[in-house]
Amino acid sequence: MTSTSIKVQGIVQGVGFRPYVYNLALQYNLKGYVNNDDRGVNILLQGFEEDINAFLKELETNPPILAKIDSLDVTQTQTETFYKTFEIIQSEQSNSKSTIISPDIAVCDDCIDDIHNSDNFRFKYALTNCTNCGPRYSIIKTVPYDRVNTSMNKFIMCEACGNEYIDPSNRRYHAQPVSCETCGPKIILLDNEDNEVCHDLCAIEQIATYIKAGNIVAIKGMGGFHIICDATNEHSVDELRIRKNRPDKPFAIMFKDINNLKEYAKLTHAEEEIILSKEKPITLVKRIKTPKLARNVAPNIDRIGVFLPYTPLHIILFEYLDNPIVATSANLSNEPIIRSKDELMDKLGNVVDYVLDFNRDIINACDDSVVQSINDEIFVMRNARGFAPTSIKLPKKVNKKILAIGANQKNTIALAFEDNLILSPHVGDLNSISSMDYFKRTIETFKRFYDFEPEVIICDKHPNYETTKWATYECSQKHLELVQVQHHYAHVLATMAEHNLDEKVLAFAFDGTGFGDDGKIWGGEVFIADKNEYERIYSLDYFKLLGSEKAVREPKRVALSLLFDTYSFEEVLSLDCPTVHHFNDSELKVMHTVWERELNAPYSSSIGRLFDAVASLAGIAHEQSYEGETGLKLEQLYDWHRAQAYEYEIVDGRIDIKKAIRAMVEDNESSVIATKFINMLSNIIVDISLQHESLPIILTGGVFQNKTLLELTSKRLEVLEKRYYYSSKVPINDAGIAVGQIYSQL
Repeated sequence: MTSTSIKVQGIVQGVGFRPYVYNLALQYNLKGYVNNDDRGVNILLQGFEEDINAFLKELETNPPILAKIDSLDVTQTQTETFYKTFEIIQSEQSNSKSTIISPDIAVCDDCIDDIHNSDNFRFKYALTNCTNCGPRYSIIKTVPYDRVNTSMNKFIMCEACGNEYIDPSNRRYHAQPVSCETCGPKIILLDNEDNEVCHDLCAIEQIATYIKAGNIVAIKGMGGFHIICDATNEHSVDELRIRKNRPDKPFAIMFKDINNLKEYAKLTHAEEEIILSKEKPITLVKRIKTPKLARNVAPNIDRIGVFLPYTPLHIILFEYLDNPIVATSANLSNEPIIRSKDELMDKLGNVVDYVLDFNRDIINACDDSVVQSINDEIFVMRNARGFAPTSIKLPKKVNKKILAIGANQKNTIALAFEDNLILSPHVGDLNSISSMDYFKRTIETFKRFYDFEPEVIICDKHPNYETTKWATYECSQKHLELVQVQHHYAHVLATMAEHNLDEKVLAFAFDGTGFGDDGKIWGGEVFIADKNEYERIYSLDYFKLLGSEKAVREPKRVALSLLFDTYSFEEVLSLDCPTVHHFNDSELKVMHTVWERELNAPYSSSIGRLFDAVASLAGIAHEQSYEGETGLKLEQLYDWHRAQAYEYEIVDGRIDIKKAIRAMVEDNESSVIATKFINMLSNIIVDISLQHESLPIILTGGVFQNKTLLELTSKRLEVLEKRYYYSSKVPINDAGIAVGQIYSQL
């Protein structure tokens, strides 16, 4: 008889790990126990050595579907206590919290069967869940993940739910949000003046009626509210844009099922798998031109963000709807998703006509994840519901507790302790008081999860970032160590962290903005880098952003600046060019004075801003209302059959594109300009990589969210048998910056 102790760390709580272990131990006739503590799961096995080995092999190769085992520590033990059975025993408290919080997971097929089964006591219960699905992160206050530590602690289970909860053979064993119509949270429908209309199933039926009638409504999801309307109703969609002051940014669309979705979008096999996955993320796909979908759901682009119902409430709602629905995050511009009915009424009462709420509190707001398929693999753009919190096992332990606070746009935070890196869900752009409050609240949430007090805080070098200001103040007040990491170097390190690289790399960091070491705005950088240092060997030649931040919203200003760099003022006046036509003569004179005297015209090497300029030169976007709009518009014009590219030169480490600008003016055809421009960017990457044969290649930064550019370049590098890497699980945009900041300290 042998005794073996096993300590398991990773995502092992709230995922059915203990009942899995219990049933596996019974299968192999083993005695002992399993329990949780705030570091993970502890198992004691007693039995024959061959049975214990078989148990361990099964545990390692086939863990529960939602579990992620980061470490498995197995030791032989001596004990005077011999167990007669195998038991699940009470959770323990230790002195150090390190168990990983599970993300929220979409409703599973078994629970969908339950709510469709008229003989089941959860028939049409909109908050049904089990160990394999439902809320985790959004309802937890602290670890261990027990009901008392969640927003379900006020709901006392009825006998039927209680019997399931204590039965290790039941899939609802210790499913903390388990409930039913008798004992669980209730659904309520309200008008926008907070008056009750009806409740429970009637509320879902009635709100479906309102949606079909053209109303705009709010519905509580897993991590926050959605604003919803009929996606085929032109008037409703247009009215939503007016009420939400969102002129062009695409809306996400929820479909009843995959067959319904295929009527509106062309899916690859990989995209279909992603859409049907247990995470149910919003996935960017090619739309089919159809009169069924309202024109302004995603104006002027050929992509739509699609997803399927991921809660029982959504599943039931679609029993009363025939059409897909717009389901966009309920928030004000530059603010986080709203998680409470009272806040929604206060901020968006003038936007929505009705509100569908339930009284299970959302402790931690969590937006929908946004992904696309790149090279037939999932590519995360917004890391949130279903994927986050995200845990990464570090190659070695850190000496101090580290808090990395990312960048100002697409903010996320990350913690490092022992050999764990935990990346938070999407926080967002920190451009408002509410978003900064959410940022601080997220930090406090993760500190509470892990009894974490940072000894080091890492931030960006940009002096005007709110994160930099916060970190500087916090470190001065608490006498903590402050570390600042250059923005684009952090991008590089984030990709290296995902792929566990510890070597010199040739890195292309292309994005919209980042504070450079020379005080200028970088974004078209080529580095030779490793975990310890970086050297900027090439960059896009600087150009001026006329009007600074205004140039970001008006691509025509960036394009005009590049024209001033390339032509004399008199020549610009005579050009037959869409950009020039968007200014009158007096405006051109003012802009030239701004350019010439460098009045509020900072220097930039940004490829993101270059995309903006090219969109204006091609005549397809002179203003933009959301980030990445110009890239999407150029991408849909790309012609895969055209191999020509614009010329460029490298002079003293600067990538000079004046020849390309002249050629764009001469081409004066949007599809040709878009294609030759993207091909030029790919050429720059390939040509420079050929000069550094021994170095693996990193492609990083928000520009590489451009599916066409990334797939085109990937294919070319594969033909050349070059080793290359890009982030796909860690967002390649600024949402991955915090990961890179931590990797700089290893």
